[in-house]
Amino acid sequence: MDSRISARALAAALGGWRTREPAYEALADGIRLLCLDNRLAPRTALPAEREAAIALQLSRSTVAAAYRSLRETGHIASLRGSGSVTLPLQRRDPGRTTAAAEGTIDLQQASPPAWPGLAGIIGEVAGSAAALVSRVGYDVLGSIELREAIARHYDRRGIPTSPSEVLVTTGAQSAIHLVASVLLGRGDRVLVETPTYPHAVDALRRAGARLVGVPVTTDDGWDLDRAEQAFARTLPVLAYLMPDFQNPTGRSMTAEERDVFLRAGERAGSVLVLDETTADLDIDRPPVAAGFGGGDPATVVRIGSLGKTVWGGLRVGWIRAEGDLVRRFMAARPAHDLGTPEFEQAVAAALFEDFAGIAAQRSALLRAGRDALVDALHREVPEWRVPRAHGGVSLWIELDAALSSALVMDVRSHGVLLSAGPRFSVDGGHDRHLRVPFTAPPDELVRAVSLLGASWRRVRAGAPVSIIDQLESVV
Repeated sequence: MDSRISARALAAALGGWRTREPAYEALADGIRLLCLDNRLAPRTALPAEREAAIALQLSRSTVAAAYRSLRETGHIASLRGSGSVTLPLQRRDPGRTTAAAEGTIDLQQASPPAWPGLAGIIGEVAGSAAALVSRVGYDVLGSIELREAIARHYDRRGIPTSPSEVLVTTGAQSAIHLVASVLLGRGDRVLVETPTYPHAVDALRRAGARLVGVPVTTDDGWDLDRAEQAFARTLPVLAYLMPDFQNPTGRSMTAEERDVFLRAGERAGSVLVLDETTADLDIDRPPVAAGFGGGDPATVVRIGSLGKTVWGGLRVGWIRAEGDLVRRFMAARPAHDLGTPEFEQAVAAALFEDFAGIAAQRSALLRAGRDALVDALHREVPEWRVPRAHGGVSLWIELDAALSSALVMDVRSHGVLLSAGPRFSVDGGHDRHLRVPFTAPPDELVRAVSLLGASWRRVRAGAPVSIIDQLESVV
């Protein structure tokens, strides 16, 4: 057993779990979803039945029935002296459809398929393998050829950059972990958007951060008043932001929003960490300035990668920061990993030679997926609010009832894997939202929406009266 979750923390993590009857199965499904999302790590001890019943305002027999259901599907085990403990998910999640099942549509990973020309580039680089294998094979800073290519990429965006301001990493997630480990101490406050990219939240919390959420919506963008107040009140050490095609909302910052965050961050002495992994996935966005000071003040750190633009399996990312920060990141890196493999770096450097062509192909691919998804949603579930996304990888859909978690669990058993709205929350909520990526082929997206619509009708019909009353009071 590695950890324990209190009854109060479990209740907070579950959020609006009572989405259907009987209550014990709704509770069991809520805990299953926490396990599937890794919000409950394997070998975590659950609260005792009596404690959970008090926190959730249930009878002890209801909690006992939920735990029994979880044992039957292999999600928990009861150990003498330890109570009920979550189990590692098996290759097949018992009683549920998984990504390995034939015909399953996996929309949990919002990543496009590999760029069609990638195999050819890999073959060309492999042809020069003799020169590559004569070298060490990895390095902490990154090859000069790739750092120069990344610097030119920023120059074309109007952000003058020197290769000495670039450190190459093994993907964007590695970059986020490295930045957090260097800049944060335990208990430091970090301003983050909510909803936001959940794996970044995981990295920040692992570094000991205390998160301060600032809302962002598909309609109104960033809550600038809340942001300015949060900067002034909490003086965060850093702010983690996705200014272009924010994941999951798809929203991009206006010039005014960028300016407000830059000025508020400077007054608070905060470092702005800009996650730009989706920044090049433009479909039809109106022109927008790079913002955040043009040449970037020392308080701005940018993170990028080729995971979304080229292929998720090409683990090459980077950090762009002023020279002193790059040296700090480089000094701390060996504790995380010893560098990025040179073969992958050589492939990445070659890809930058035709980055405009790659971006154009991705734009066409994403446009086809987005348009097919939007049309299918309007046909199958016209009661949902579907935003207009000008780029990125997903739609942040508003449901007409707070049943996101129940919907995800139901449609999962019919062959579609999705992540519920609360997965992207920093401080709870978003049960009325669902992230649906448009990175899959259009025919798969249409089929997924057909299954999603059928699931929604089942879930909606089985929802407790209290949920419907809540909905009608909002309307």
